[in-house]
Amino acid sequence: MKSLNRLFRPKTIAVVGGGDWCRLVIEQCQKMGFDGQIWPVHPKAEELAGLQVYKDVASLPDAPDATFVGVNRFATIEVVRALSARDAGGAVCFASGFLEAQAEDAEGADLQAQLLEAAGDMPFLGPNCYGFINYLDGALLWPDQHGGKRVEKGVALVTQSSNIAINLTMQTRGLPIAYVVAAGNQAQSGIAAIGEALLDDDRVTALGLHIEGFGDLRAFEALAARARALGKSIVALKVGKSAEAQAATISHTASLAGGDAGAEALLARLGIPRLNDLPAFLETLKLLHVTGRLPSNRIASISCSGGEASLAADTGHDLPVVFPALNDTQKTALRAALGPMVALANPLDYHTYIWRDTDAMTRAFSAMMDPDLAMTLLIVDFPRADRCSASDWDCAIGAAIGSRNATGANVAMVATLPELLPEAVAEQLMAAGVVPFCGLSEALAACAAASQPLPDLAEPLLLPSPVVSPSMIPEAEAKLRLSDYGLRVPKSIQAKTPGAARAAAADIGYPVVLKGEGVAHKTEAGAVVLNLQSGGAVSDAANMMPASRFLVEEMVTGGVAELLIGVVKDPAHGFVLTLAAGGTLTEILADSASVLVPASDAALSAALDTLKVASLLSGYRGQPSADRAAILRAVKAVQDYVIAEAEGLEEIEINPLLCTPDDAVAADALMQRKDFMR
Repeated sequence: MKSLNRLFRPKTIAVVGGGDWCRLVIEQCQKMGFDGQIWPVHPKAEELAGLQVYKDVASLPDAPDATFVGVNRFATIEVVRALSARDAGGAVCFASGFLEAQAEDAEGADLQAQLLEAAGDMPFLGPNCYGFINYLDGALLWPDQHGGKRVEKGVALVTQSSNIAINLTMQTRGLPIAYVVAAGNQAQSGIAAIGEALLDDDRVTALGLHIEGFGDLRAFEALAARARALGKSIVALKVGKSAEAQAATISHTASLAGGDAGAEALLARLGIPRLNDLPAFLETLKLLHVTGRLPSNRIASISCSGGEASLAADTGHDLPVVFPALNDTQKTALRAALGPMVALANPLDYHTYIWRDTDAMTRAFSAMMDPDLAMTLLIVDFPRADRCSASDWDCAIGAAIGSRNATGANVAMVATLPELLPEAVAEQLMAAGVVPFCGLSEALAACAAASQPLPDLAEPLLLPSPVVSPSMIPEAEAKLRLSDYGLRVPKSIQAKTPGAARAAAADIGYPVVLKGEGVAHKTEAGAVVLNLQSGGAVSDAANMMPASRFLVEEMVTGGVAELLIGVVKDPAHGFVLTLAAGGTLTEILADSASVLVPASDAALSAALDTLKVASLLSGYRGQPSADRAAILRAVKAVQDYVIAEAEGLEEIEINPLLCTPDDAVAADALMQRKDFMR
């Protein structure tokens, strides 16, 4: 596929079709001041929006850089074929009824394949999409209203939902938007490739992605690498956490949403902070537009109310941000600016003694802005303009800008309620290099996201192999296969009768564990008995089990903690490796961390540290600590198996991994895979 740059930054635009949609595309380009050529195309019309109409693509004066194709799905294919033959720069395919409609129309998938064939290497967006708005150059291949305006630089937004794209243009938060792109079905151009093309524009400061499904994982790796090379940041709003959202995603975009753990792990691996709602998403982009990534999560808050100071502290409590205590330099400067009546702290309530004194406010704000801070938040809520006067708030605007100029620090003005920061004020602050945050919780979420450290560069992902119908590998066989890659497993002997199990126990040595083979969820089914101390106890337990075959194993004692190591093939994200609290309480504790294979030693160690049971592994309240090196060897053994034996593998679960002061032993192993003849 050719570059998308010509499509997104066109000098000539063709509009194919004669409906209201096409007329609106032309009129919006004219209104926005697009200074290139616009060529309407229709077989019968002579004039459209005051412009000469050409009867077909072949009649155009030249190959257009960008074309809006606003005809039905059947005609769309032929128009795209004609554009490709003329070496056009690219197209927006507005029509629906392609792959996204295959549940209702079996013809849809075939038509999408025909569209791809017709395009050849000419890039196109969609089908089933609105297209894009280039607010930098006034180029709008966009058949609906929008709320934006021309800018000289700004952030780029890419979404799979045209309606969400429209809504994003309607924001009144002072966020300068350079591009909005709706990707539609992503039949050819995925959101990662789109994002990479937009980042290549020097006027784009940051990229925001609304993601329903990832698609080409290699393309996302390339996007993250390109952003890193350019020194630009990407943030994402990834939907699909709930089962309902996943179902809606599949029916809406024909994209595979996949499991949320895989999505979370993928974004973390790529260094793309994830936001959970549109307001925080936009506020983070606003911060990145002004300052870029923050060097740390150390912040300060200043307000003229104790209530707001407490609110700031509480709102940030569960976020990865820090309000460091004031140092001596800050205290001295603040005391000089505020006098003896103010209790100095961070967050700071500076009262209203200096309100309306812009110089004094500037000195106070500047005193707080220590070089060790990544951001200083000035909390100011403006009165509603329809019933009140905001003239008394000019001092706060002046002091915010003055302190930014005096210190060169990262400064933000924050309205606790999003609607209490007027758009005109937000734009004034933005122009002066002050971040205008609409909403306190959104501001703190943005600081947390923007200070998220970039991860070390990772190896390419292990891509998921085709989905198969797997078989359950017997536990003994699963352990044998994993032990070949270094996993420590208990001594074990298989037995076909209770008497054979008794003999096996004598050979292994007491105490032993007896398990019934071929039984899922052994604990719940009564198919596992621990700490058997005699042959009689073994045979009695075997006779009581709902099984005809048995596995006798050595009993591992002295455990400090139990962990779970699991790997699941996620068709959307690769192989997801999960570490969790193990044993019978796995579901209740819900204490887990996931990474994608292959994960580095550092990534595996960091994931282990995030678990709540990590304190047990380190020796809780004077108890012995687990052998951390042995635990990591066990995890890497499982990962090594996955990498080497990925074809046909669907799932592995070690639960529990018994962690002792000098070992880590896989007490139970589940494996689902299909073995192929080699």
